[in-house]
Amino acid sequence: MRQDLLVFLKELLLFSAATKDTVRAAGLGAVMRGVGMVTRFIPIPQPTLLVGPGSSGRLGQAVAGFGHSKILIVTDSIISKLGLLTPLTDALTAGGAQFVVFDEITPDAPIPLIETAIEFYQSNNCDAIVAFGGGSSMDASKAIAVSVANPGKSLRSLAGYLKGLRAPVKIYAVPTTAGTGSEVTVAAVISDPANQRKLVIVDPRMVPKMAALDPSLMTGLPPHITAATGIDALTHAVEAFIGNWKTPYSDGMALSAVGLIFENLRTAYTDGKNLAAREKMALASTYAGFAFTRANVGYVHAIAHQFGGKYHTPHGLANAIMLPHVLKYSAPNITEKLAQLAVRAKVGTEEESSEVLAQKFLDAVDQLNADLGIPLVLDALQESDIPDLARAACHEAHTGYPVPRYMTQAQCEDMIRKVLPGAAKVAAPKKKKA
Repeated sequence: MRQDLLVFLKELLLFSAATKDTVRAAGLGAVMRGVGMVTRFIPIPQPTLLVGPGSSGRLGQAVAGFGHSKILIVTDSIISKLGLLTPLTDALTAGGAQFVVFDEITPDAPIPLIETAIEFYQSNNCDAIVAFGGGSSMDASKAIAVSVANPGKSLRSLAGYLKGLRAPVKIYAVPTTAGTGSEVTVAAVISDPANQRKLVIVDPRMVPKMAALDPSLMTGLPPHITAATGIDALTHAVEAFIGNWKTPYSDGMALSAVGLIFENLRTAYTDGKNLAAREKMALASTYAGFAFTRANVGYVHAIAHQFGGKYHTPHGLANAIMLPHVLKYSAPNITEKLAQLAVRAKVGTEEESSEVLAQKFLDAVDQLNADLGIPLVLDALQESDIPDLARAACHEAHTGYPVPRYMTQAQCEDMIRKVLPGAAKVAAPKKKKA
């Protein structure tokens, strides 16, 4: 009798826990849907886009005519040494514009470095910024722009939604990777090394006024960076499409991005000098940026941000590692959406069932990762860190992202364990020969 009672109580506790999780998920979903109805009416500016080889020089010509007293160019030392700035700076000089270059940006855009850049901006009496580089340069530029417009507020206090009272100074953007889409987005992700976390500053007024998508700047990217940034763009598009804030506009941008990525990423990876593939990947990244700026992201980003804050894992790589796992977890709730993605990615046809198409898309993501040499595990991940990583990821997702299927702390921990070194025991898809 006592044994039966213990079994009954155990089953009752399990049922209660499951019910609690279900009710909590339903509540979170309702709240996020409500927020989504509000956010779709928030105006988000779109930058003027200049596209094609030489567009960075054309942007310089345009900016030179805007009458800025002095422009701060924010970039990294590698870009500066490679001479990639030259078309832009030559155009600025020809147009009579004054500028200074801050080329000390490092991956993750840490707060102390951004504070140094803010002092540089102020000491040179600048009044505009050109963000030139990858996601870190873009995010640093946005953080600088918000901070200098709101003196007295620390970068940490600006994290969150619309924390700056005054509008950021004008930003122009020249991305040198096809991944972040930051040239068209409302957010900046910066790292807080003191607390081993990443902070997100969100303000629609941070969207650059003009952006140049110049594929000639991307032809020298190493294959592994092309791969990680390309899957970063895919993650933006997919999470925007499967989430609960999607709109007809975001869906159109997301599907366009997915189609371009599946058509061109492998080519950009194996033939980095291919300008046509590079240009289409740049457009895909921008379209994905438009999509997730309106529709937001999900668990892939929530977990990736924790990897970046704790281990300094490049954001695109972290997204690439986690995307297959999150999609497979979410699949029961997004079968029709996965089917649409499969058709757009040209890995299936509309005549096939939704279930078959959904599985084809999941398989196609696995195969794309394999073809691009994306690792199955995160070498830096430690078992002892997983509870804290999962807790922070769930908090980020549940308080800000319209995820299609909620997970508990335990489920998130189990998912992260799948990328522990040594955890990938099932054979991955074989990398196809180029």
